[in-house]
Amino acid sequence: MFSASVRIAAAAAFLLAIPGAAAAQQTGPSAMTFFVTSVGTGKGADLGGLSGADRHCQQLAQAAGAGSRTWRAYLSTQAADGQPAVNARDRIGKGPWQNAKGDVIARSVEELHGTNALTKQTALNEKGETINGRGDQPNTHDILTGSQPDGTAFPAGQDMTCGNWTRSGTEGAAMLGHHDRMGLDEQPPAKSWNSSHASRGGCSQDALKGTGGAGLLYCFAAN
Repeated sequence: MFSASVRIAAAAAFLLAIPGAAAAQQTGPSAMTFFVTSVGTGKGADLGGLSGADRHCQQLAQAAGAGSRTWRAYLSTQAADGQPAVNARDRIGKGPWQNAKGDVIARSVEELHGTNALTKQTALNEKGETINGRGDQPNTHDILTGSQPDGTAFPAGQDMTCGNWTRSGTEGAAMLGHHDRMGLDEQPPAKSWNSSHASRGGCSQDALKGTGGAGLLYCFAAN
């Protein structure tokens, strides 16, 4: 009969021979390619534009031990002042993406905007912790996206990005998603991770808190 050590070695060799098996076992900061920010910038939806939002993602990733990757905030901007719109889906790389515990969120941009694995249990922050959702105190399930369900920007006109992430007052609004896929009813928008409803009362930190948010972002590793 084979010894226990021989059986273990054989099993390990078998797993390594399966495509993707080794990757599926990787967890922790070095393997993390997706997270929800544990905190906002503290300025409501004024993130300093896309560059400021990306910097926030990068800094949190760095603090968590995942700073070797290039991190991008999942945010769209609208066409304004002669500048074209930017689609969130075009900023985040090609995937796959997984959280700090190794749970695969989506394997591609198409899957992310189709049937993905985002839930309250998998939409973890950079520390591997769950984010408060509907029913928790305080509820912080509103995530800034400024995006339509397919990850594209809204047409120019009605502000859905708080002035392309530069406003923190009573003017404007931002489209929000629900990281826990829960809302006031069972309609698709209530369960949307990236396009549930607009902020009410403006773009300030208090306005975001008023509908169940804290100015949090989705961050994806683009490489």
